[in-house]
Formats: sequence, C-alpha cells, structure tokens
Amino acid sequence: MEQSKIDRINELARLAKERELTVEELSERTALRMEYIDSMKASLVGQLERTYLVDEKGNKTKLKKKK
Repeated sequence: MEQSKIDRINELARLAKERELTVEELSERTALRMEYIDSMKASLVGQLERTYLVDEKGNKTKLKKKK
C-alpha cells in the first residue's frame, strides 16, 4: 500500500477525533481501511509461504495450510 494512502487514513482518523466525518469521508475511510487490511493479509500469507520448520536433525519442512 502506498504511503500516501496510509497518511490519508491517519488524517481521517485525526479528523474523526475532532469532528464528525461526512458520508464521503466515512466511505473513503472504510475503503482505505479494507485496502490496508487486504495488503497486510497478502503480506502475511507471502511470509508464511516462505516459512519452514527445522527439526532437531536439520530437516526443513514447509508449513502446511490448515483446512
């Protein structure tokens, strides 16, 4: 996610503390938050896909998805 979008999320959070947000600002905040959450989830999934467990003998085992 771009830094400018994160800055806008923070700006909207500051505005929400000062005053009530307009309908447009609320919808923008919701969309930006969902985009942020989706990007964080994708980052976490990518990190977990590159994670291996190493046993006492040094054997590497790839993590498996739970069902």
